[in-house]
Amino acid sequence: MLRPQWILMLLLCLAVAGIFAWLGQWQLGRAVDTAPREEGATEQVMPIEDVVEPGSYLTDPLVGQRVVATGAFVPDDFIVVSSRFNDGEQGYWVTGQFRIDAATPTSVAVALGWAETLDEAEAAASALAAEAGETLEVTGRLIPDEGILPSGPGADPFELTRMSPAALLGRWHDVTDLDVYRQFIVSDEPAAGLVTIHSPAPDSGTTVNWLNIFYAAEWVIFAGFAFYLWYRLAKDAWEKEIEDLEEASA
Repeated sequence: MLRPQWILMLLLCLAVAGIFAWLGQWQLGRAVDTAPREEGATEQVMPIEDVVEPGSYLTDPLVGQRVVATGAFVPDDFIVVSSRFNDGEQGYWVTGQFRIDAATPTSVAVALGWAETLDEAEAAASALAAEAGETLEVTGRLIPDEGILPSGPGADPFELTRMSPAALLGRWHDVTDLDVYRQFIVSDEPAAGLVTIHSPAPDSGTTVNWLNIFYAAEWVIFAGFAFYLWYRLAKDAWEKEIEDLEEASA
């Protein structure tokens, strides 16, 4: 193990382990430096354009931020989303395309309220479509896209069970050159015939980011593996030399 090639390999392993250790320390620093937002920060209503841009992702401190937007609902784009739980009860959301007053066509999906039955949800959607078009303000909590869930065997392929602006966009009208927010707004005030959607304020946060701590531990393991790899290679070479000497002496 004290031969030049193994000493050089040990130095290389030390360099690699040093890099891994630095990366681990960096991840640990990010975990410790993560600070919660000021208490009640998400409850201060902000213009949506000051929180996030259309098409951009929402950073963690701003998830659940209460926002306000000015515009009008598109009459033909009130869509029912199923499998929505409200205080433990399963039901339906009525959603709409809210066209924001902006220099370029911009829309955000809005969840307008909860209904216990599909008939109630569809009736509320029809009533909203008849009254849509008036300029108004919508205030509510900004929530990230839930993603698209593929339909299971035998399920209705047209039924939406996730609140996904990306999925809703495929059913909206007049979307040419339209900018769309990746997030949706849960309205503070329910539409007529609907129940307020339970949307509590997010947790204030934590001073420890456990995911970064997990990554830091991984880098420590990688650094240890670099030394173990050098030890195994050197030991295997040494044992082979011993075997060759024993065979030669025999």
